[in-house]
Amino acid sequence: MNISSPHLLTDLEGPPEIEKLVNSFYVKVRADETLGFIFDGIASVDWDAHLPKMYAFWEKVLFRTGSYTGNPLAIHARLLPLTEMGKPQFDRWLELFKQSVDELFCGPNAEHIKNCAADMANVIYSRLNNVPNPGTDPASLTAEQRARYAAYGRTAAV
Repeated sequence: MNISSPHLLTDLEGPPEIEKLVNSFYVKVRADETLGFIFDGIASVDWDAHLPKMYAFWEKVLFRTGSYTGNPLAIHARLLPLTEMGKPQFDRWLELFKQSVDELFCGPNAEHIKNCAADMANVIYSRLNNVPNPGTDPASLTAEQRARYAAYGRTAAV
């Protein structure tokens, strides 16, 4: 739910907005009962190093720019023996991410980054837990998701 009127919100347009989003999101994550201890206790995240990586990651996801290189799946896989990494954790991560976007931004890029986050959460969850990706089960896809995945296919074929 937007705290501000959607008409007063702008879209994600570049690195400053990405930083604002990432910072807001991780404040929520660290305070969250389900996720906070995973980041601060189990993973012992070095926030001074992690946040710039996340700025670069989301900049690359949204704008195809930025300096991110890495393997998010491998990073999450290292935590699997140490803590629960099931559907409730990924659903909560996604809920907080979407909430952060909706509180701060409105527009096509804001919608796109939420869709990308949902796709990533589904892929990482399914690969870590060796289960079918709920985001690619045709029976569970919304019409919007089917259209988006079809567009991905057209883009890849070009």
